[in-house]
Amino acid sequence: MRKAVVLVVAALLLSAGSALAQGKKVEISGLVGWTFSDGVAGDAVRAPDGNTYNAIDLKDSFNWGLMFGVMANDNFEVGFMFNQQPSKLRLEGTQNRELGDMNINSYHGYFAYNFGDAEAKLRPYILGGIGATNFGSVDYTNAAGAGASTSSATKFSTTWGAGVKFYPAPSVGLRFGMRWTPAYITSEAGGWWCDPYWGCYVVGNAKYANQFDFSGGVTIRF
Repeated sequence: MRKAVVLVVAALLLSAGSALAQGKKVEISGLVGWTFSDGVAGDAVRAPDGNTYNAIDLKDSFNWGLMFGVMANDNFEVGFMFNQQPSKLRLEGTQNRELGDMNINSYHGYFAYNFGDAEAKLRPYILGGIGATNFGSVDYTNAAGAGASTSSATKFSTTWGAGVKFYPAPSVGLRFGMRWTPAYITSEAGGWWCDPYWGCYVVGNAKYANQFDFSGGVTIRF
């Protein structure tokens, strides 16, 4: 999975280099906003503290990010984005338990289409990207009262968004947008599927941790 992400980023950088050689415009954006995060549910597990837990959830929180994009032509943009959400990891079940702080970092190469003329002051856009989301380690106190920590994990993810850019000046603008970022966590058996030719086999039920963020910020282009 990591090799695939590296290849996608490399392709985006090559496209950006080609665009720069042709004198196309570069955009750098700093963003801040709010993320609504969802975790995943699973089989109920009885923990040493006497409670039964069946879901791992992520707390909604502030986010910040950076974007680097290159206009391949007047409308088509390629780039890379980084986003961080300082969240908290929580167990849910017969009793909810907050374990501790968790940073969620996402890295995506993206393709965007900007509507309207290149010199327009108002430009709506849509984007789609592919990359990875890292769920950081969490330090917590276990049922015995001793310190413990979870391991960080990096998962394949995509990102999809839309928004608008407003340019009060030729080189400085504002952007506002929303994005949905589903990160693949695992698959569970979802049942059987049968075909007269291929026979019967187990169908997987994929589970995703979702992030829905709303953000705005300043864009500088040159």
